[in-house]
Amino acid sequence: MKKIITILLIFSSLAVFSQAKGKVSGTIFFNYHNDLTEGALQKSAFEIERVYLGYDYIYNEKWSAKVLLDVGKDNGSDYTFFLKAAQVDYKALDWAKFSAGMIGLNQLSDQEKTWGYRYIYKSFQDIHGFGTTADVGLNSELKLHNTLKMNLFVLNGEGYKKVQDLYGKYKVGGNLIYHPTEALIFKVYYAEQDSKKLVGTTIVENPTVKNIALFAGYEKEKVRFGAEYNKMYDAKKFTEAELDHDLNGFSIYSTYVLNEKFEFFGRYDLLESNKIGTSTANWNADKDGNAILFGAQYTPIKGVKSSLNYRVWDYNLATKNDLSMLYLNLEVKF
Repeated sequence: MKKIITILLIFSSLAVFSQAKGKVSGTIFFNYHNDLTEGALQKSAFEIERVYLGYDYIYNEKWSAKVLLDVGKDNGSDYTFFLKAAQVDYKALDWAKFSAGMIGLNQLSDQEKTWGYRYIYKSFQDIHGFGTTADVGLNSELKLHNTLKMNLFVLNGEGYKKVQDLYGKYKVGGNLIYHPTEALIFKVYYAEQDSKKLVGTTIVENPTVKNIALFAGYEKEKVRFGAEYNKMYDAKKFTEAELDHDLNGFSIYSTYVLNEKFEFFGRYDLLESNKIGTSTANWNADKDGNAILFGAQYTPIKGVKSSLNYRVWDYNLATKNDLSMLYLNLEVKF
């Protein structure tokens, strides 16, 4: 409690200071859900899933900085503070921008923007451990053409909850993003991450984790659509290398905007793993399957969004009960 009060006092002070120097921001994800799954232990609950507290400062047209705190659940603790961003940005030229520190990443940002409902459900790569939204390192954004941009990065590779492993290995990669028209976007992502592990008293090399993602999106007037394919080699998740353990899947989502207050959306995900050696079952069989999510969003005022939605996870494993959930979500931004 003392930590929460201290953080709030700091941001209250920044709010006063920001009237002349910068901007304080906050986001709250709240929901009520009802678990319709057969045999579910907790049938329903109110939940504050996540809170973001941020401060942005602009020095001049070339230099800026930001800090973002992420308050969420981790390791059994209901509310744990994480440093989500602590970065400085330098716009060297009209076509070149560089960032350093704990930086927000572009791996799934375009997908998340096209999906549009992060407060309801995470994007595919995020929810299944293909990558993270922030990490410590260096990033460059280069505009190659009016329709083509690229970003390249060198990162610790552990994300924002684990700053660096014991062995100093890195993650390198980038995105190539093509905007042939204002309505269309195509994106290719590739990254490699070396790793080591301790076996007894000996440090040995782990497999190199490789991640590939393809994305296409369309947005014009009342319609928004996105489709992505994701593949991860030699890893159970992006921070857990494991030889021959691969994951792949795709996500398709669309939105129809009725007016400035109401919109309707739907999404379909598929997650699959491979078989190892002579095993007859996929190594991730207890999680493999497909998800269907659909619902409506109502925006009563700017900064406040609400949604009634239904989601189901259909497991490939016949012995597992399929998940069935009804949600009422709320996002508040200031």
